Amino acid sequence: MSASGGADERELTFAAALPLSPAAEVALEDYARVLVGAEAATALHSGEAVRGVQLRTAGPLSPAHRRDIEDFAKGLAAESGLLGLGWS
Repeated sequence: MSASGGADERELTFAAALPLSPAAEVALEDYARVLVGAEAATALHSGEAVRGVQLRTAGPLSPAHRRDIEDFAKGLAAESGLLGLGWS
């Protein structure tokens, strides 16, 4: 058991890396963390693009969670002119 009460690192990898601004990365991390009830979320990089999210959570990532998080990231990438902070 980990020191964080059973939480494990779970990696969610996108089908394709997405170009996100720093503000959009923060929004993605917050969205993913809240959606799955994770202790923490960190964007995973491939060069300057985001290729997924690493989550510290005790629960599994369902296919719906994976789809929702990737769709949210795709929306942020499509709205590159916005700050990406209006999801809450």
